[in-house]
Amino acid sequence: MTTTADTRTATATATTATATAAAVTTKRNDLVLAAFRIVVSFLFGCHGLQGLGFLGGIDGQGTAVPFGSWPGWYGSVIELVGAVLVLVGLAARPAAFVLSGVMAYAYFTVHQPEALLPMHNMGELAAVYSWVFLLLAAFGPGAFTVQRALRRQTGE
Repeated sequence: MTTTADTRTATATATTATATAAAVTTKRNDLVLAAFRIVVSFLFGCHGLQGLGFLGGIDGQGTAVPFGSWPGWYGSVIELVGAVLVLVGLAARPAAFVLSGVMAYAYFTVHQPEALLPMHNMGELAAVYSWVFLLLAAFGPGAFTVQRALRRQTGE
């Protein structure tokens, strides 16, 4: 026959095990999200650099979008600055939200008029980046962010 003390001990053990498993899962999710954020924002930053004439430029020959042209040059600058902010994790959620909007704008103004589906209008990357940055805006940047380090340093 089980006693009340045995039941309490079993419940406490189960609660501790559940809390430990939840902490491990949260830590793992934070690390995976951080790796995802870093890789995606690095690749997106390369995309922004191309618009400014780096990494082969927009035509593979080093050509940049004309300085000050709308939306190309401004889009490239927003992509690069936003990618750096998301990469280091400084105001990552707002930056990711803006980048999601930038890529949605690019999809609907550049790609969608060509054809309905992304695989027919060459807009897969714009669509995917838009959804990826919306995901980062919703779930946050994960671990290893400058913002988290600044909070720890100031004691918040």
